[in-house]
This record gives sequence, structure tokens and C-alpha cells, in this order.
Amino acid sequence: MSAVPSAAAALRRIHARRLREVYRSAGWPSQDAVELDLLAAGLLERQRADSGHETVRLTAAGIVWLGEAMAANRRALSAHEALVERVAGLMLRHGRIVWTGLGLRARLPVPEGEPNRWKICRPDVFSIRHTTVAGYLEPVVHEVKVSRADLLGDLKQTDKRDAYLDVGGQCWYVLGTNARGQPIADPDEVPASCGVLVAAGEQLAVARHAPKRPVADLPFALWMALARATPWGSPQHPSDPGDDQAPLADGGG
Repeated sequence: MSAVPSAAAALRRIHARRLREVYRSAGWPSQDAVELDLLAAGLLERQRADSGHETVRLTAAGIVWLGEAMAANRRALSAHEALVERVAGLMLRHGRIVWTGLGLRARLPVPEGEPNRWKICRPDVFSIRHTTVAGYLEPVVHEVKVSRADLLGDLKQTDKRDAYLDVGGQCWYVLGTNARGQPIADPDEVPASCGVLVAAGEQLAVARHAPKRPVADLPFALWMALARATPWGSPQHPSDPGDDQAPLADGGG
């Protein structure tokens, strides 16, 4: 098998993502800087069909490099990222459209007569129902915590939690477990405005349901943020839901 060119050592995650997209597609060229880097590194090559159309495909070295990059990503997957993907996969299986890593503009509550306050929030998982009726979208935020210190620090940030509640009709905190297999916090430590899920073995168990806030429609700015982002689990997204996801116990959004 061909050795991976030394030039590939400087490539980043975006290059691995592009190689994966090309591998799973018809190979239509993008003709951008990422593709140029991959061509120069010898991981992609151009091909011209009899019709004159040009495509790109992975070289043998490109396949090796992509395989190594994917293996490294799996090894580097932290407990937090693993739980985020687990929640995202479960929401996808519940028929929802799911995003991770979004930056959403939320309006914070203010006393009557005072100017509006805004905050950019980044929920770990954001999802809506797969529907064409605006009032049935039921946006939901899941915030994943695997460290008790991180959770307690987060709970002190009232604005952050209010931002989650603004963009989602429900907000859930998903709690990991410690080395002894116990939840990192008691559900009562999480404010009553939020639901609590606990990663219990192979399931996400509902410790407390999240109150539902009716949402007539999503704000235009939120729609635009979703339009610019790729839903989790789609062919264009670097993360695909696995086949070993466990069922969600007792609902959970």
C-alpha cells in the first residue's frame, strides 16, 4: 500500500471531512483551497471522463490517510463528545432533525421597559420535530455535562440557561456518571425549569421531565442559523449515527 505523503501531515480536520465527502459522492470538484491542498498532498487526483467532465477521487494514499484520520478521531473522542453524539443519535431515531455545535442568538428576559439583551448560546444538541407545521416543531435543547465541576459552574450562569430556554421549548441537562457509575449530580440540583436525563448504562433515563413551553414558530434569525448549518447524521455531516444506539427510556424530549 502506498505511503502517505509527508505533505499530508499539515492537513486538518476539514481536509479529512472533504476526503470523506468525496469518497461518498460522485466526486464533483469544488475547486477551492481545501481541494487544492488535497491535490497537492497527493491524496486526491483528477480524472477526466470521455465526455470531458472532470471529477476527483481519492488516491491510495488518500484512502490510507483518511482511515488513519478517522481512527485518530475515534481515539480522541472525549466522554463529552461521545455523550453528545449519543443524545444526537437518539433524537434522530425519534424522528427529529438534529444539529450540534450551533451558535444561536437568544433574547434574554428583561424587566418591562428596559432595552433588549441578547446572548449567543451554543447548545450541545438542538433538535426540532420533522414537520411542516410551525406550531408542531417543538424545539428542544440538550446540554451535556460529564463533569460535576463543569455542571455546577454552568448552573451559576443564569443568562446561559435563559438563552437555552429562549431558543428551545424545552431544555434538558444530560448528566454523565462518575468513576463509580453514579450520576455527577442529583436532579434537584438542576433548576426546575429544565429537565434531567442521566446516562445510565446503555440508556438515557429520565430523572425529571422538562416543562414544555409552547412555541408558535421559530424566530427568523434561528431559521437562518439552521439553514446555514448541516443537520447531524446527514450525508454531508462528519458524524453519522451508529447502529448501536440504545432506546431512550421514558421519553426525554
